[in-house]
Amino acid sequence: MLFSENFQETSVKSFILEQPKLAWWVEIKTTKPRCTYYFGPFASAKEAHLYHYGYVEDLMEEKAHGISVEIKHLQPQSLTIEED
Repeated sequence: MLFSENFQETSVKSFILEQPKLAWWVEIKTTKPRCTYYFGPFASAKEAHLYHYGYVEDLMEEKAHGISVEIKHLQPQSLTIEED
């Protein structure tokens, strides 16, 4: 990759991450504990998808149950929401 191509890619990614409504987030919900977690921001849904495995692995190590994952285009108000 040429320097200019790398610079352009980095610039686009920086722009997206600075615009909250353009960023992608990993939303993970668990049933035990009843929580919603947000991880991000990411410049693309593909990037968020690549990273979600590590977050799920961490929650499994913490003995979380009923784990579901969605990649969303949003700006979360809070990174962790406890529902219990």
